[in-house]
Amino acid sequence: MAFGLSTEVIGMLAFTLLAFWGVAGWALVRTLRQEGRKVEILRHQDRMDTYSPRALAELGEWIEENPDDPLVDDARDRYNECVETLRRTDRHFYDWSDEEIARLERR
Repeated sequence: MAFGLSTEVIGMLAFTLLAFWGVAGWALVRTLRQEGRKVEILRHQDRMDTYSPRALAELGEWIEENPDDPLVDDARDRYNECVETLRRTDRHFYDWSDEEIARLERR
């Protein structure tokens, strides 16, 4: 026993440290790969999509359901900006199909 700790405590400590650093390492690698992909896209074009298909659909629904909200104009501008970016660019960060982009309408 090291420092008077039982084998079970040392085992739990080792597991906890490995689990923490494992998850943290995975998250760091995943984030760096995503950011690298964004940089690569921006090297080829000056704009990039800012919303996933699901997020843009939710934003569109929110705009329709809250026409009197003080933030609706800002939300509409962001929605329309994303739609225009998707139409004007060839490479997208999120998984957009040509059919999904063709169905989008400005709000």
